[in-house]
Amino acid sequence: MLSNRRTYRIVDGEQIEGTWRPIFIRNGSSYFLTDLLMFADGAIYCWDWVDLDGLREKLRSGWVATQLEPGVPASAHHLASWRLDEPRMWVTAEELLGEVADEIDQLNDRPDSTGRCLQALDRYLGTRSEQDRATLLTAYLAIPEHLRHYALGDMDAKDWPLRVLCAPIGEHTTDGVLVTEEMHAEAHEYFAERDRSVQAWHDHRPVDAPEQAQDPTVKLATIPGAPGVECLRNEYSTTIDIAGDTYASAVHAYWALATTDEAARAAIRATTSALAVERAVGPAPLRPDWPHLRLAAMHAVLRAKFNQHPDLADVLVATGDGRIDYSLASPYWSGGAKGRNWLGRLLELVRSELVAERAGFKP
Repeated sequence: MLSNRRTYRIVDGEQIEGTWRPIFIRNGSSYFLTDLLMFADGAIYCWDWVDLDGLREKLRSGWVATQLEPGVPASAHHLASWRLDEPRMWVTAEELLGEVADEIDQLNDRPDSTGRCLQALDRYLGTRSEQDRATLLTAYLAIPEHLRHYALGDMDAKDWPLRVLCAPIGEHTTDGVLVTEEMHAEAHEYFAERDRSVQAWHDHRPVDAPEQAQDPTVKLATIPGAPGVECLRNEYSTTIDIAGDTYASAVHAYWALATTDEAARAAIRATTSALAVERAVGPAPLRPDWPHLRLAAMHAVLRAKFNQHPDLADVLVATGDGRIDYSLASPYWSGGAKGRNWLGRLLELVRSELVAERAGFKP
């Protein structure tokens, strides 16, 4: 529900994804409008670090407030303050707790309470057994009550077909309506029509490819490390012929293209260690247009490296369609929490070009 409200925190160098929602905290004699932060590892911040059990206790104690008392002052810190007259809250403590649990599931790409209910629905529609109906009812009731009418994503029918199928014929729905055989038939037809519509959409949709990567992310950490894929890094020692000269690594070739100073280029060619290349470049001036050319230059260097060394190209192609996260001091070339990951992205581009060439695909 809050997918557009993203945040994160860094723990031991790892980015932990999170999200947030507004809440009131009762601190002393005042309410404070603030943010409840939720993270994929289950950590929750409400002016104190807690987990779901800790949040339940904060709700029980009234620290996180879902009921507001008239006449009590409230504050939005430096933005505004006011005194409550006829406060109305739309979410109970249990509903808020359910929302937070759902958000943590979503941050981990797990089915949330609605997703689990829809899975139970599919099982019941396939078997129509009373055991699966009972499971469906349990899953439906696990959705925070104020979110249940959104479960089917249909604001006309809302959750009516779900409520009907959760109850056997002759018994009452969760909102007290007596279920008839005709109502059951209508609910089953609703879902049959839904399935027909989904199938018709898939039948007419152009088939492209999986929307998510099928292979794991490749972490290109600094050498030594990343066994098996260390050869994909630029400092890996392998000759590269480019612009009529031979260099000892992609780092050498890249910096040689960056300058027009022949003495600096000669010093780069004479250097065997990638770590010494920047010292070899020294005070030599870079091309004035280098900021606009460096991506194209790096692409050319990487193409030369993998075209000239099929064994290294095999390693790159073997990474499949996984994201390549390159680790480097430069936030321009590196990935991580704040990096643009241009080296990783260029490696992915070269990989796709190699795959296309090997398949004989020529656009």
